[in-house]
Amino acid sequence: MADFSEYTGPSEDWLALEPTLPPMPSLPLLELRQMINKGREELAAQGMINLVQFAGNKTLQLSMAQTDSFLGTASQVEIQDYTITTRDGATIEARTYRLAGIPASQRLPVYIHLHGGGFLFGTLSSEDAICSRILVSRVNNGTPVVVFNVNYRHTPEHPFPTAWNDVEDAFVWLHGHMAEIGGQSDQVVVGGISAGATLTASLALAQLYGDNEKLKACPKIRGQVLMIPCLVILDYYAPRKEWLRSAEISSLVTCAEAPILPISRINLFMSLLKVNNFPDAGRNLRMNPGNATAEEVKNLPPTTFGIAVKMGTSGPDGLIKLFADNDATRVPTNVTVFRGVPHGFRRYGDKLTASKRWDEVMSGGITWALSNPAAGSFEIKAD
Repeated sequence: MADFSEYTGPSEDWLALEPTLPPMPSLPLLELRQMINKGREELAAQGMINLVQFAGNKTLQLSMAQTDSFLGTASQVEIQDYTITTRDGATIEARTYRLAGIPASQRLPVYIHLHGGGFLFGTLSSEDAICSRILVSRVNNGTPVVVFNVNYRHTPEHPFPTAWNDVEDAFVWLHGHMAEIGGQSDQVVVGGISAGATLTASLALAQLYGDNEKLKACPKIRGQVLMIPCLVILDYYAPRKEWLRSAEISSLVTCAEAPILPISRINLFMSLLKVNNFPDAGRNLRMNPGNATAEEVKNLPPTTFGIAVKMGTSGPDGLIKLFADNDATRVPTNVTVFRGVPHGFRRYGDKLTASKRWDEVMSGGITWALSNPAAGSFEIKAD
């Protein structure tokens, strides 16, 4: 069992912050989504307070205080919006972020970003700060990249598998437009937060074992970055129950009333997906990538996990356990645990010291995946 109970908290930072937080609002669903999305976009704008937007050309000037090594032509981020037509004839938004000091003709690795929000929350603009921070951190932390931010469709209007289809369609679209965005087809890392991590892991498995031939024809994903991942839907833990549930330390018990993501909100998110309409859902690797077998896992690309542990947990998903059995799976695996903080803690920025480490893990996961790491002994890093 992947037992993370030794990393429990809560942290001193969180103990100081939690009493200042407002109670979770009780609103009709669509009003709640509107309010949360508005708040997330305001947080993103605050996160970019040192970025000055130039009118007309969608170029953002980065504060030189953000990094000592930002020099001259590498001091801007160019943002470009795109529209992608999906398999059902709808359209979704995407946005690229690229350092302006790098010639447009220079092909760069691509980092695909998939936002969190329980498949209910999230917008394109809510991710501007996250995507821009990745670019800034790359100056000190490795090869520059193009960040490709995909705004997949959300519940309740679009239950499973719409978001999954959108991400696959966006991945295929990206590979058909690599020259346009200045990317390298064989250097694509995919990453996501929470629900976005679900979609990331599902995409990686679908490229290996799914029935989307266009997806399978694309160059193999070079790596995946799974931040606070939710990789098994609550009702479908049964195939891995011996790993995931313990009456004493399971996070399903100890964090039932957790801040940010209590069980009641998890149940809401899952109910809106309407996954019970699908037969054999537990073995559906699109909705439950954590139920992949050792045989299915072993061909996955290098994988970074970022796991928030506020209370006790016997392991957040089956993939961690399978990756821990490294001799069997041989997947290069990079696991960091954030001690004593809850799911989604990064939104509180510099109020929590773990936020800086979060940014390092995301950016470092890209660098690590692109370095062709070999599978080795399983190790958990803790901040």
